[in-house]
Amino acid sequence: MGDGEGLTNLEGHTDFDVTWPWRRDEPLRRGATAVLRVKDEARSLAYVLPPLLRAVDEVLVVDNNSTDGTPDEARRVADELGRADRLRVEHYPFDVARAGAEHRATPERSVHSLAYFYNWCFAQVTTRYSWKWDGDMVLTREGELSMGALSWQVGSAQAVVRLPRHSLYVESSQRAYLDLGLRNAEEWGFPVGPDYVYTKAPEWEIRTTPETYRELELPQGLCVELKWLDGDEFAHWSDPESFATSQRNHRKRREWEVFHALRAGRVPTGVVQVDAPAGVHVVDHVTAEWMPRAPRPFRVDDPRHRRS
Repeated sequence: MGDGEGLTNLEGHTDFDVTWPWRRDEPLRRGATAVLRVKDEARSLAYVLPPLLRAVDEVLVVDNNSTDGTPDEARRVADELGRADRLRVEHYPFDVARAGAEHRATPERSVHSLAYFYNWCFAQVTTRYSWKWDGDMVLTREGELSMGALSWQVGSAQAVVRLPRHSLYVESSQRAYLDLGLRNAEEWGFPVGPDYVYTKAPEWEIRTTPETYRELELPQGLCVELKWLDGDEFAHWSDPESFATSQRNHRKRREWEVFHALRAGRVPTGVVQVDAPAGVHVVDHVTAEWMPRAPRPFRVDDPRHRRS
């Protein structure tokens, strides 16, 4: 298979060659697909999947050898929500190189390469638009409505969408810490086509874009990224300590600093403690009540945001 049709992998696993979706016999459908590449994300999916399943035409969960029942949890959540028809679960059986040194040492066309893995995942999409989504990203109430309205419009438009997301460090079911001190809006929405594929970058994969394209940026407060303080937040990095001093990636450096400060009992500047009312999980409280009610732009020096 040549590059015009797709990609063959170096190991000869023909069942996992990449066939570009726009080269298949069936034309791409109007609409949008959220693609989640996941490993051991079971406890986040009860928060991640419901708003996402309501907001897009299809959610594609690609499981990469989870040991915590992630695929079964994804199906359970979709069934419970009555949206099983919008969920598709696939399995990618090869160990994928972790970001950093492992990634740099792995050939781009290997089944173990981040770039190859991402291309395979997005090659399973059958709609005209795709959202790159992580297994810990939760839409707020506003985010769900905004993404739902946008998803049916961007299906025929050559537009890339930037989505601000805010790290939410979860200490317990009643308390979390929201980082409003980091301004971060990455590209998460892409048309499905030959101008938007993945290639190898120094630390991880990067998606290509044409020389000219339309770009949209959604407002603050539409998405939080869950970070469990009792978990291993940096397991997907081969050399996580390098991010403590990285000059290349401010976001990763900030995440390292905030995570370890909170684990040590210190709340960094720009981070807001949020306490949920009794009987309500703090993730639900933040996404359904706290963030939708907060005035924009977010202000970390406002006394109303110090405790809630």
